[in-house]
Amino acid sequence: MDSGSQALAERVATLEAALAGAEARASAAEARATSGEALIAHLKLEIQKLNRDRFGPPSERSRRLLDQLELQLEELEASATEDELMAEAAAARTTTVAGFTRQRPSRKPFPEHLPRERVVIAAPTSCPCCGGRRLSKLGEDVTETLEVVPRSWKVI
Repeated sequence: MDSGSQALAERVATLEAALAGAEARASAAEARATSGEALIAHLKLEIQKLNRDRFGPPSERSRRLLDQLELQLEELEASATEDELMAEAAAARTTTVAGFTRQRPSRKPFPEHLPRERVVIAAPTSCPCCGGRRLSKLGEDVTETLEVVPRSWKVI
């Protein structure tokens, strides 16, 4: 294989990769526009129904509703084209975002000047199921809780 045909093969491979990327971006933009198109079709159908009802008994409310729906339809069509352009531009420039890791809140220790009382809960000396006395210490939990002692009154 000479250098000319090798360069041509590389260029074809590059063009095929670019085409595949463009097709992926186009399918993503079509998926986003689908919901907007469904709403537009629904509004067009309602406008057609109201136009048919318009030539029946005159109703001011239906005319106002029809005008309002037509304005909403125009806005949706304009925003749909803007969304398509923005989706294509966003697909062209892809960025990676670092993940968020939630930090556990840390509680500050109680002040040292507060009086402390130590309460030790005795462990069982035998197994409650089988009654065996061969128990071993697995661990120890230390907790601090804050307790409020109300004022005390004394008559002397």
